[in-house]
Amino acid sequence: MSFPQRLIDGYGAFASGRLQSEQDRYRELAEHGQTPEIMVIGCCDSRVSPEVIFDARPGELFVVRNVANLVPPYETDGKYHGVSAALEFGVGVLKVKHIVILGHAHCGGIRAYAEDTAPISPGDFIGRWMSLMAPAAEKVGARGSMSRTEYLERMEQASILNTLDNLMTFPRLSKLVERGAVTLHGAYFGVAKGELSVLDRATGEFRPVGK
Repeated sequence: MSFPQRLIDGYGAFASGRLQSEQDRYRELAEHGQTPEIMVIGCCDSRVSPEVIFDARPGELFVVRNVANLVPPYETDGKYHGVSAALEFGVGVLKVKHIVILGHAHCGGIRAYAEDTAPISPGDFIGRWMSLMAPAAEKVGARGSMSRTEYLERMEQASILNTLDNLMTFPRLSKLVERGAVTLHGAYFGVAKGELSVLDRATGEFRPVGK
């Protein structure tokens, strides 16, 4: 099976367009390395690209994406930890100053957890990964009289708060946060309207940007 034509066409447009205006930038990044000040941990959902949402230039964002933009608590069990490895590099090598957890509406992973969806494979990789949501789900509580839409939105936003808490279990990062060298942020993207909301840590609420 041949390489996807859509990607070839897209690269052609990039090479004849943005690459021309960013060539010096790419050359500088190749010669001197990357020095992004912002790390974004986002969902792998194809509708929620941090580089697109924040209109980022090459080298501006250090991005990690996974199902439901989760970060497991700090663990040294000798197993494989991709998100922890990325954090280690972003914090220890790149010296990022900001870490943004970017959640979003209509998240399939969180919906699967909330609705206790049956495993789609014997490995149940999604189910095991989404079990990290348990503390957030406990805080949201039962759906009760909430609509399905409201309940899922609360779960999505509670998960961002829970992930911020998990970040603070990393000893080196927590010390940097306490010293003010790194700042943690929560953000929520409404896919339908393209609206970005940012977490107000004082109130625990997400407030739309520009309003």
